[in-house]
Amino acid sequence: MTSSRTTLRAAIGTVSAAVLAGAVLAGAPASAAPAPARTAATARPAATGSPTLRFVDITGAGGITLKANVFTPAGADGGRRYPLVVLPTSWAMPQVEYLAQARRLAEAGYVVVGYNSRGFWQSGGQIETAGPQDVADASKVVDWALAHTPADPHKVGMAGVSYGAGISLLAAASDKRIKAVAALSGWADLIGSIYSGRTPHLQAAAVLGGAGALTGRPSPELQQVLKDFLSADMSKEKDMIAWGRKRSPATYLDRINANGAAILLGNAWGDSLFPPDQYAAFFEKLKGPKRLEFRPGDHATAEGLGLLGLPNDTWNDSKRWLDHYLKGVDNGIDREPPVLLKSRSTGAYEGYKSWRDVPSAHRRIALDGTRRVHTGIDSGADGGLIFLSSMLDQFFRLPPMASIPLLPRSAAAVWQSAPYPTGQRVRGTTRLHTTVTSTASSGTAIAYLYDVGPLGLGKLVTHAPFTFHDKTPDRPFGVDLDLFATAYDVPAGHRLAVVVDTVDPLYIAQNPAGARLTFSSPADDPSYVSVPVRDQDHGS
Repeated sequence: MTSSRTTLRAAIGTVSAAVLAGAVLAGAPASAAPAPARTAATARPAATGSPTLRFVDITGAGGITLKANVFTPAGADGGRRYPLVVLPTSWAMPQVEYLAQARRLAEAGYVVVGYNSRGFWQSGGQIETAGPQDVADASKVVDWALAHTPADPHKVGMAGVSYGAGISLLAAASDKRIKAVAALSGWADLIGSIYSGRTPHLQAAAVLGGAGALTGRPSPELQQVLKDFLSADMSKEKDMIAWGRKRSPATYLDRINANGAAILLGNAWGDSLFPPDQYAAFFEKLKGPKRLEFRPGDHATAEGLGLLGLPNDTWNDSKRWLDHYLKGVDNGIDREPPVLLKSRSTGAYEGYKSWRDVPSAHRRIALDGTRRVHTGIDSGADGGLIFLSSMLDQFFRLPPMASIPLLPRSAAAVWQSAPYPTGQRVRGTTRLHTTVTSTASSGTAIAYLYDVGPLGLGKLVTHAPFTFHDKTPDRPFGVDLDLFATAYDVPAGHRLAVVVDTVDPLYIAQNPAGARLTFSSPADDPSYVSVPVRDQDHGS
């Protein structure tokens, strides 16, 4: 675990740099990509005065104090009621996080209450990680707003980024008053996000834990969960999964559907904390009004520009969503394709009827022959550095890269397709199926898909880790793995390469010293990677 602790310290040390880099890069040219067509009804109304802002204390669950700010539309009086939007802050962010967007909403006729989530900054209590008390806090804030502002009890919405998104979705399951939600860069499945493939996401947990300790008061329960998580203590796995399920909106899907809130989900292809697949799976199971938007970037970078008060497609669509489902504005958002994707390669928007409709075909790459690798050796293939790598991809189209011919075959299993004469538009979730034989009962591997140019330089398209336990040494077993969803265009003449190795700084690998992994393709169960592709139309 020495290397894991070293990586943990490095990840915590880079979080501030990553956040600062996001603010700087937000002005990069890629942010000026054209937005989808909008109807005239979405134009921002002329302001008739400035909203009023006041800072207040709100009593949360258990009697703690929540520090909050309230925007009220200009000219508001007791004779008129306005739609209410509640904004819980992101993890480790102060209560001023949403001031720019809150003012914009108030100028459009909303009462807006932003509050610091419990346990952070000046709010009372401890960090409960979107536990029951956090959900109860959201309802307490609604109660306060209905009693102390001209908010309409029949037009209540919530929105938020990251932690605020998760709390908003959970609140929609417990509070029937909530009619609309815009959940940006959040999670539907907490464990499926930071423990996908039964592999602890080291840098993600380190950043969350470090930022929480710096800006708030982690509860003893959270401290223990992080300790068990980062030590990869398998004896605590069931407890950790139960803790995460309690904090996952997907657990309360039936309640969310029964309450019927209109839900917009937005995320980035390269989100280091909450990968997009878990949002897509959740979206498909929602039965009420719904919308799914994926854009290039990393955690919260797709909407970060909007927090600074600058033009931003994500926040524009969030406001359109609230306008339609809280104010009844006929802006057409309910008639648009409910799945909106922005390509990492072109910056163009594509609309689809559902997540299932995103790929129009699947292309298989045969993982033929036998590949044997030694574990614990970093081959040079990896998923990059949390935040920074996906931000470089977002703004400069520079994903993590590796020279495929130079990858040591003793540490990395490699397969390549033939060149694609007309290229490939990868859209959706790539799936790997293979047979593994390990000399040890436990182990970790990471699968990567690369776009390989004529000189052998590979650009990372997607990847995902998987960890296995309690396997009989030297006995083959099957592995099925979903790589993180993406939208990436492979140029004509390029190949796709599949690489599997056993070390990646993003994750905690559990490979015993000296272990070896063998990847084979039995005749009765061939190994392959299935790549989702889209024909040249742009969806529907």
